[in-house]
Amino acid sequence: MGDYSKALSSYEQSLEIRKIALPQNHPDFAQSYNSIGMVYNNIGEYSKALSSYKRALEIRTIALPSNHPDFAQSYNNIGAVYDDMGEYSKALSSYERALEIQKIALPPNHHFLATSYNNIGRVYDNMGDYSKALSSYEQSLEIRKIVLPPNHPDFAQSYNNIGLVYSNMGEDSKALSSYERALEIQKIALSPNHPDFATSYNNIGGVYSNMGDYSKALSSHERALEIQKIACPLNHPDFAQSYNNIGAVYTRMGEYSKALSSYKRALEIGTIALPSNHPSLATSYNNIGGVYYNMHDYSKALSSYERALEIQKIACPPNHPGFATSYNNIGAVYTCMGDYSKALPSYQQSLEIRKIVLPPNHPDFAQSYNNIGFAYKNMGEYSKAISFYEKALDILHKSLPRTHPHIAVCRRNIEIVKHKL
Repeated sequence: MGDYSKALSSYEQSLEIRKIALPQNHPDFAQSYNSIGMVYNNIGEYSKALSSYKRALEIRTIALPSNHPDFAQSYNNIGAVYDDMGEYSKALSSYERALEIQKIALPPNHHFLATSYNNIGRVYDNMGDYSKALSSYEQSLEIRKIVLPPNHPDFAQSYNNIGLVYSNMGEDSKALSSYERALEIQKIALSPNHPDFATSYNNIGGVYSNMGDYSKALSSHERALEIQKIACPLNHPDFAQSYNNIGAVYTRMGEYSKALSSYKRALEIGTIALPSNHPSLATSYNNIGGVYYNMHDYSKALSSYERALEIQKIACPPNHPGFATSYNNIGAVYTCMGDYSKALPSYQQSLEIRKIVLPPNHPDFAQSYNNIGFAYKNMGEYSKAISFYEKALDILHKSLPRTHPHIAVCRRNIEIVKHKL
């Protein structure tokens, strides 16, 4: 947190000097507000970030001609905050406005267009619209192939992003190939132990974990952590991501004490490096709750999940997707405790939030419908259970490859309930 507070102080001092030295609404004020907004966004103060970025946009509207390229920067910045807030439709609108301006103001295939396509791809990925995400990321990559020298570091970003989409689609071999291509480029373009290597190693570790190759997953995540220890200051927030990833592998391996240790280390770092109610801390509490859940320590799991929810209520806008995760987790604990009357409303709250923030066929709906179906099954309401399981199956057919294992599980759930009718 110290580095961010110093950065904020410096940017605010710069702004005060500009207020004395420059005429009102000079374009340089916009630069100051953008810098201040960036710090607020990094520390999870989204309303303050948005306010700063919008102030920069107001100044540019007064000081600059319409469709000046700097407007695109403002819209991209505003879009990034909305993206982090889980307000994906607003994020998409802002990113698309940035792209429109760039198409007017800049030559064809300018590298800034690649950045905007990249941003748009990220929103579609978050929305679960993987075909559009892939298309946007590939457009970004094609522009970079035209305007950048071979093995420019931005290519690695493109391949990492494409890999993320394939990973979300369950296409692990394609994801791994993309991540390894990113790593190859970084080895050519970057200095040894550049922090971007950690991103690639963490991504590769995630795929190996999904493939069940936990030794390779652990090795990749630990390599990422080693790089961060060399490249980043002590207790940098990125350490928390690596510890969270290591914890996730240990969880899948059933080594819960090691998982808990890793997740608690991530929480310690987040507590030092971030504001007290940063959304990343909610992620840590959800992870810790997940370990206690797997250990069948349901009271501690519930306590951790409820702490995550408390933080989200302070830090996030209403109906942020993170709420859906927390309510879903709380519902899962009540399910395991056999308290289906409490599990069901938690699952339903999760579903209602997803209906507001996600597109109709996002894979997360399948999770919600499946969980609600499971609760109804255990309550003996078999026709309702089948109805929700079938909704889950319909979503999975629309959003995932036919061979994805979740489809087989869902079909099996339907058959089990049908035999009870």
